[in-house]
Amino acid sequence: MFKFCQVVWASPNSLLGILIGLLGMVAGGRMRYRAGCLEFWGGGVAWGLRSLPIRPVAMALGHVILGVDSATLERVGPHERIHVRQYERWGPFFIPAYGLASWWVWQRGLRAYRDNPFEVEAYNDDERRAALAEVVASDQVGDVRHKSPRVG
Repeated sequence: MFKFCQVVWASPNSLLGILIGLLGMVAGGRMRYRAGCLEFWGGGVAWGLRSLPIRPVAMALGHVILGVDSATLERVGPHERIHVRQYERWGPFFIPAYGLASWWVWQRGLRAYRDNPFEVEAYNDDERRAALAEVVASDQVGDVRHKSPRVG
């Protein structure tokens, strides 16, 4: 029941994302459902993202993630899903809160995008994932060394 409430709370933003995504599909875009989100990419979606002043490669709108292409969505999907969780917390207030947070940090001489608290949370999660992947990779290397036959 709680997840349903989160989806409903984020739905005004999701509806905007669906509208943009469907318009993008008319111009050759694609769509899939993955990990609780609709993902739209290519075609008009890619053109629209590249036309924005900051030229993002992807962005979340509620439970919708828009991306320039499928490979980019694979790469930045975990980051965008942090924003989906933020939409679940902030609901229809997320977009104004994000804008105000960017303005607030910019007024303090910081970077409006990278120092925005919403982005800081998402990038911190990216760093945790990268560190975990590094640990897993080093453990696998250690396992291979441990399992290899010893000579002598």
